[in-house]
Amino acid sequence: MNLGLGMAAIGRPHYINVRTNTVAKSDVNELKANGFKVLDAAYNLGVRYFDTAPGYGLAETLLIDWLASKNDKRIQVGTKWGYTYTANFDKNAIIHEVKEHSISKLKEQWQVSKKLLPFLTTYQIHSATLETGILENTEVLNQLAYLKREHDIKIGISTTGDNQVEVIKKALGVFVDGRSLFDTFQSTYNILDQSILSISAQLKQEGKQLIVKEALANGRIFRNKNFPTYHDLYSTLENLSYKYGVGVDAVALQFCNATIPDSMVLSGASTVNQLQENSKANTIVLNEEDMALLRNFGVEPLAYWNERKQLQWN
Repeated sequence: MNLGLGMAAIGRPHYINVRTNTVAKSDVNELKANGFKVLDAAYNLGVRYFDTAPGYGLAETLLIDWLASKNDKRIQVGTKWGYTYTANFDKNAIIHEVKEHSISKLKEQWQVSKKLLPFLTTYQIHSATLETGILENTEVLNQLAYLKREHDIKIGISTTGDNQVEVIKKALGVFVDGRSLFDTFQSTYNILDQSILSISAQLKQEGKQLIVKEALANGRIFRNKNFPTYHDLYSTLENLSYKYGVGVDAVALQFCNATIPDSMVLSGASTVNQLQENSKANTIVLNEEDMALLRNFGVEPLAYWNERKQLQWN
């Protein structure tokens, strides 16, 4: 299993998630210390792909500092542009992040992101949508093509929402100077939202890389009395957890890997212990019966994303 580390949860203390422990405001020094511990643990567990973004609080600068002591050419980094973190580590902030897909924002955020070179291999539009018109913005697309050529990096998009497949299809049709611009697609995929599976074969055929985010459905795969409709899912996951001797998180991660085997699956762990539990996904192989059981729990994307919108920053 190709396991990477997504840094959203270690770069900022609050995220749209299901959590049982939370704080109103975090100490930035403590956040940094924990971030370095998680990065070290990931590296020691064999993780060589790290996913970050300016919108993830201090995650990008944290990674830049951490990489300063590394001399491992196997390390690969993906970052994004288009979101600015504005919450100042305060859970009660009215606005946690601001989205802006403009050429000026791209050039501004590249000035920091380029410090990740030579480890930087993947540069993505953060949450590309049809509504912003970013996939038709010639000035931005040309600049991304320039960065791709100049620095020999992959250009991609991340997607979110119930029309991820539609966005990916449109992005596949974007060409600059006769060449396909986008190489990577970082999309939500998990037991509940399986919509990306319908386009995974095409992505593989066209030589594109799929990066799976939110594999644990923002915590919704864990038993929670607030989601009674998932009772059967919880029971199935817990049975498989007992069967294989790993947590339900490892089962859910391995489901993503098994159904789209050529993907990079991101752990969103915020602690060393969570990361260690996630990594146990590499120790199990789900059989066909297990897979069939889990496939049955897929829900309609619109229902999935409407429910996600109800989750709180915590």
